[in-house]
Amino acid sequence: MDQQVTQPVTKAGFSAPKTRTAGDRLILSLIHVWAWVFLAALILAFVVSVPLVSGSSVSFFTVRNSQNILVAITPILLLGLGQTFVIISGGIDLSVGWVMSWASVLSALALREAYNAGLPLPLAVAVGFGAAVVGGGMVGLFNGVIIAKLKVPPFIVTLGTSFIVRGMALLFSENTTVIGLPRGVRDYGNEALMYFVRGEGGGFYFLDKPELTGEMLRRMDRIITYPVLLTALVVAVAIFVLRRTKFGRHTYAIGGNREAAIRAGVPVERHIIMLYVMSAATAGIAGFLSMLRFTAGSAVIGDPLLLSSIAAVIIGGVSLFGGSGSVVGTIIGSLIIAVLTTGLVMLNVPSFYQFIVVGAVVILAVLIDQSRGIIKDRIETR
Repeated sequence: MDQQVTQPVTKAGFSAPKTRTAGDRLILSLIHVWAWVFLAALILAFVVSVPLVSGSSVSFFTVRNSQNILVAITPILLLGLGQTFVIISGGIDLSVGWVMSWASVLSALALREAYNAGLPLPLAVAVGFGAAVVGGGMVGLFNGVIIAKLKVPPFIVTLGTSFIVRGMALLFSENTTVIGLPRGVRDYGNEALMYFVRGEGGGFYFLDKPELTGEMLRRMDRIITYPVLLTALVVAVAIFVLRRTKFGRHTYAIGGNREAAIRAGVPVERHIIMLYVMSAATAGIAGFLSMLRFTAGSAVIGDPLLLSSIAAVIIGGVSLFGGSGSVVGTIIGSLIIAVLTTGLVMLNVPSFYQFIVVGAVVILAVLIDQSRGIIKDRIETR
């Protein structure tokens, strides 16, 4: 049975109720979940094409490949989380890529100095984490104060800050990679909760890395590495904050209509400052995790990830005009980018074609976002 949608009262009285057909409901449902459909189509395409093109039994969907996708998504998703909140509020943060680099350098220096001063490795790692989050947060505070208090456009402020932070990262690292970290640091960035050894004599190992050598070691896959676990916790908190708290409601309100939010008593200036602090802090976590993964601090690690994080947010359906979007959408957008790049690598597609494909997907996402609003309006007013 078709669902009736009652029109609002007009001066002439009640307008005649209209029906929304099953076809209309199907179109609206597909528009609403288009990112999920697109992701499923991408995975299916690579699952089918990788064995055909490679001419072997290599499969796209394996434990190791899935883990590679999760590792690839981690920095993009952390940068995208902050962007999600900021863009929903009507702003943008172009400094997160270099904040990530700055945090990578700062956390490496702090960890090394703490360990050399005699602190145990776990405490030294905690010091590095604190340095990354605080160092990143200070950049966000600088951005937020200028944007909120001095009313300077976010694009200009964060673009200028990105150059400042870039210079600071290169200065503190002396234009080289920060090395000399304890050997155990690598375990924090690369080991996992579970391990899976394929083939005969293998199996699952939980919180207990098997001592393997030779062929058995090559058959071992890490499942849910520590950086992926920490990222999942941060994402869970972000979903809860945006969907279930007053902070999230205020974020949507500011992006939807800033003047109305002010009249409703929302502390807009303070909220905007907090958003930029949060954006930079999550970028700091990304820098810290990259330092653990590579056992070094890099002053350029975050530079190529800025546009990927913005692309993930856009693909995930966050409106660049503010007021709409979700963290779940950003997760899907990040997965789409990670699946695209991983699949193209497995197909031996040159790297420059990968940039072309990702760019085309971003444009397609924007077109779909624009089209879905038009289609929805036409269905509702038909």
